[in-house]
Amino acid sequence: MFIFDQGFAPVLRRAAVAMAIAMVALPLAACSDEGKLVLHTATGDYGFNVEVVDTPESRAKGLMFVQELADDAGMLFDFKEEREVSFWMRNTFIPLDMIFVGSDGVVKTIHVNARPHDVTSIPSEVPVQFVLEIPGGRSVEIGLEPGDTMEHALVGKPAD
Repeated sequence: MFIFDQGFAPVLRRAAVAMAIAMVALPLAACSDEGKLVLHTATGDYGFNVEVVDTPESRAKGLMFVQELADDAGMLFDFKEEREVSFWMRNTFIPLDMIFVGSDGVVKTIHVNARPHDVTSIPSEVPVQFVLEIPGGRSVEIGLEPGDTMEHALVGKPAD
């Protein structure tokens, strides 16, 4: 059994307070602006919590094998430069809306309700830097249209 004198108690209290602050601050620091995104539509502004994927490996996996996605969740694919891209739904278990967005944050094209497990190519049709995947049908619910905008920390940021 460890016994300490009263002179040591204030040190322990300060250490406990410091640890409690660190436990709150560390998760907040880990949440970057890259985890938040806003779609601006004629019907309002809609916030999403997104995971950014920006490497060939993370983009290849995407939302494969995901069983559910909250209405305000999604995945943002960053291709680092504008180019034509194409997606498919192999090993994807939930319907998704694919929103193709230029480097300036302007929505170029939208593919609504991509079918799970479908290997048909879904092209961007125009050069884009970003593709946002959100739950199937959600873009219709919020009134998203080509020409609307996406606000995110990576929009307008120079490529690494």
